[in-house]
Amino acid sequence: MPAKPARAWQRMLSGRRLDLLDPTPMDIEIEDIAHGLAFVARWNGQTRGDFAYSVAEHSLLVEEIFTRMQPKAPVKWRLAALLHDAPEYVIGDMISPVKAAVGPGYGELDQRLTAAIHIRFGLPAALPKTVKAQIKRADKVSAWMEAVQIAGFSEAEATKFFGRPNAEITGSLDIHLRPPVEVRQDFVARHHQLIAQM
Repeated sequence: MPAKPARAWQRMLSGRRLDLLDPTPMDIEIEDIAHGLAFVARWNGQTRGDFAYSVAEHSLLVEEIFTRMQPKAPVKWRLAALLHDAPEYVIGDMISPVKAAVGPGYGELDQRLTAAIHIRFGLPAALPKTVKAQIKRADKVSAWMEAVQIAGFSEAEATKFFGRPNAEITGSLDIHLRPPVEVRQDFVARHHQLIAQM
């Protein structure tokens, strides 16, 4: 008798039951993603301020930076930038050294969730390499800003890890820590705006 495949079910607030090991697009809801990401702290919570700096807030910033860096990019790639860390709504945010220590299992789990999320919202399961690289560059700019503005890094230290961003891109951007409910609402609203433009 063949062994039953492993399952890791999570009941979402929407009522969906998501199998983290074998996710399907029909079990993905943007409200669940926004809610989860609004409560997941970046930098393991080691940031200044009265609220954690959430992955939802980070995602909004990355989408804004990506749009500034790639002003002619199709709207679908802006949506991909907004959703670049979406799997963390159920698997959390880990700093890179911990991800490496966990091994390839974490990356495979992340890829399966990413594919299901992308398909749910009309994106290709896997992004083109050039688009993925562009989003990664925007992500590094965001990380530099976060490191300097709220995570206690000097500019020299942040530049060593993330590279110094172009001041024309970051010039008018500031990080503001907000209550999770506000970030969640803004994340959902931005998602709906981008979907409507696609």
